[in-house]
Amino acid sequence: VQLQASGGGLVQAGDSLRLSCVSSGPTFSTYATGWFRQAPGKEREFVAGISGSGTTYYADSVKGRFTISRDNAKNTVYLQMNSLKPDDTAVYYCAARRFRAVVTRTPEDYESWGQGTEVTVSS
Repeated sequence: VQLQASGGGLVQAGDSLRLSCVSSGPTFSTYATGWFRQAPGKEREFVAGISGSGTTYYADSVKGRFTISRDNAKNTVYLQMNSLKPDDTAVYYCAARRFRAVVTRTPEDYESWGQGTEVTVSS
């Protein structure tokens, strides 16, 4: 399955952005999908995930500010990011676990990755 991420940009602290991840796969709606991010000099980290059944998971650092959702008709997973902080600055990647419905927080568990979209939050 191919993933295409978009929606990043340069914003100020407190602003909002919505990232999109469009899949080419016909059964994308049944896969666990996650958003990860990687800041310069840091390891890739889990941000949010949505299971095949629609259960959502969040990193503690974004809980209450970010919302992950899925539109099955559009084969798209979204990450709504509110109250952005400079610490949210990173390249954001969407990823899918093909034929797996359970979300994990480990990047190595995801087989398909989008190309990344850059988010920069200025103070």
